[in-house]
Amino acid sequence: MSERPASYYDRLGVKPTASPQQIRQAFRDLSKLYHPDTTTLPAAEATAKFQDLNEAYAVLSSPDRRWAYDQQAGYSRISVMQPLESLTKASQGPSRREPSNLYLDPNDRPLSPGEIFALFILGLTFAACLALVVTVGLTRGDPLATTALSDPQPPDYLAPLQAETTAAPDRPPNTAPAIAYPTVRAL
Repeated sequence: MSERPASYYDRLGVKPTASPQQIRQAFRDLSKLYHPDTTTLPAAEATAKFQDLNEAYAVLSSPDRRWAYDQQAGYSRISVMQPLESLTKASQGPSRREPSNLYLDPNDRPLSPGEIFALFILGLTFAACLALVVTVGLTRGDPLATTALSDPQPPDYLAPLQAETTAAPDRPPNTAPAIAYPTVRAL
């Protein structure tokens, strides 16, 4: 009589209702135990067990693949609320607490130190470019930048407009002021 092949849940030693965090923790513990480089088992047996663990974890860690596997195996996907393990276990000494930052999606992870450094350099470059723009604007003698900082009077190119608006009492109120446009010479 042939023995029924172990399900992926049995390979990892978890229940079909296990959370993704529990599946991940079980895989980590078992992979440390059966990794061919760290175990005392013969290399062929350790490799076979480690490949079985990887296969099971590859299916159960992906929500879509896990759902398809559960449908094929006949497991129910109805969510049932269960009490926390910490409430159902009797305290038998110091227990290992799971960190609260277990990530379900491999794309949703904390930034590595290299990525943080790259973002820091990017921000530093942005600040340096901004400082360079301000410095160049001040040293070139840009009339808007220098007059705004040093002289509260408007620049010279605004004088004709101000003169027309102040010297318009003899003109009817609905007529537009005459603006003198500079002439452009053809080369």
